[in-house]
Amino acid sequence: MQEAVYVTDIKLRVSQIEKSFPGVKALDKIDFSVQRGTVHALCGENGAGKSTLMKIIIGLYKPDAGQIFIDEQPVKVRNPIQAQSLGIAMISQELNYVPEMTIEENLFLGRLPVTRFGNVDWRELRRRTVKLLEEEKLHYAPDQKMKTLTVSDIQMLEIIKAISNNADIIVMDEPTSAITQQEVDLLFEKIEVLKKKGVSIIYISHRLDEIFRIADEITVMRDGIIVGSFPISKVNMDQVISLMVGRKIENIYPKKKVPIGNTLLDVKNFCCKNTFRNISFHVNRGEIVGFAGLIGAGRTEVMSSLFGMNSFTSGTITIKDHSYFPENPAKSIKNNMIMLSEDRRRYGIIPIRSVMENASIASLERMIFGGFTHAAVENELVSEYFSKMRVKTPSMDTQIRSLSGGNQQKVLFAKWMIREPDILILDEPTRGIDVGAKYEIYKLMTELTEAGKGVLMISSELPELIGMCDRIYVMCRGEITGEITNRNDFSQEAIMKLATGIVS
Repeated sequence: MQEAVYVTDIKLRVSQIEKSFPGVKALDKIDFSVQRGTVHALCGENGAGKSTLMKIIIGLYKPDAGQIFIDEQPVKVRNPIQAQSLGIAMISQELNYVPEMTIEENLFLGRLPVTRFGNVDWRELRRRTVKLLEEEKLHYAPDQKMKTLTVSDIQMLEIIKAISNNADIIVMDEPTSAITQQEVDLLFEKIEVLKKKGVSIIYISHRLDEIFRIADEITVMRDGIIVGSFPISKVNMDQVISLMVGRKIENIYPKKKVPIGNTLLDVKNFCCKNTFRNISFHVNRGEIVGFAGLIGAGRTEVMSSLFGMNSFTSGTITIKDHSYFPENPAKSIKNNMIMLSEDRRRYGIIPIRSVMENASIASLERMIFGGFTHAAVENELVSEYFSKMRVKTPSMDTQIRSLSGGNQQKVLFAKWMIREPDILILDEPTRGIDVGAKYEIYKLMTELTEAGKGVLMISSELPELIGMCDRIYVMCRGEITGEITNRNDFSQEAIMKLATGIVS
């Protein structure tokens, strides 16, 4: 039952908003409001309608019905440029940047300073960029290309880009999904400053601990409707989870004790100049092996080189007792080793292709007969894993770019499951995923180990490493600083000591 929130100074209000796509009603008579100078959290499973509502507010989508009010005045938001002029900015969950452009060009894209002759004023652009970076205590070179940055770097730049617009309303969609705890703390400090200036913030996150730390109010969506709106002090985490998923989840980490088999992957003295050195680890059948460490520790770089995406300088790799050299991802896939990348937009999805094509593309040899794709076989295989992953899509022909970020992630997970790999490298597999979908992924990981597979999981969320792994390696500054082999010894304190180089 929805509890009305008493509001005294409403900055943004939407009334009776509706939006449909072919085969699905995404939003149904949505009433939602945000008070001036507050943080209003918006929660719900992937596909609940959160991002669709926000895209209507910033002018990316046109509503089928309903009205938007700013300061209780009706407005028509026809596009993001108009939204910007109305004081609305958004930090998108999917990183929106141009890889070949520089930091300064990306920060001011669409609002580059110009001379009186109409040319870009590069000197003024540099001055503004340097000032902005110094204010935010970020040490980047303004002329550095975006493609050279990590996901964490890009996320921080997206955050300051939105804040620098001097907006009155800021939508933050999973802003902390790819940044360090130190950067999270800086962001929350910035949010407090913005609140004091009267800025209204809509905060979308699946990290409920963050929401209960910074939100003033919370609204929960499910299947395109609002199922509850409350002052944050009136609800607890379990109640929010139940509202989100429509059921009670007793144990978020469905870890099972599985017999450990022989070694699937053995890596010794793996090195890459200036990136990582002397990396040695192994994965056995039936194991989930975690890789912990602060962002920048080198975890992703190690796995990318192991998968053949990046080069390495030395080391030996053995897969099932056979020496292996990772020339490229295609060779790794043929050797039944796959990698789910942390950056799904850059290395995962094909935006203009359908969800069916995105899921089946890595296993086409199983679906081609006589030179043609067998549609019935393709549909059967994809449907099976979409059902397991609870993928929400209007149809198999829907372009994947129109799905929520979480559902895109589940499609990519299904893509690799169809391959039936023996070794799975999962880099931040639950980033941007709601609590219900996380549970489904954890269950699938457990099923994989029961089937004798080996899983390597990189995660910045220590509770999920502790909850799901059999062993945990910890990295710091490009080296493995320790291995925790007994689940009884798992703790956030023990991991953080190793991750910060405090080796006892």
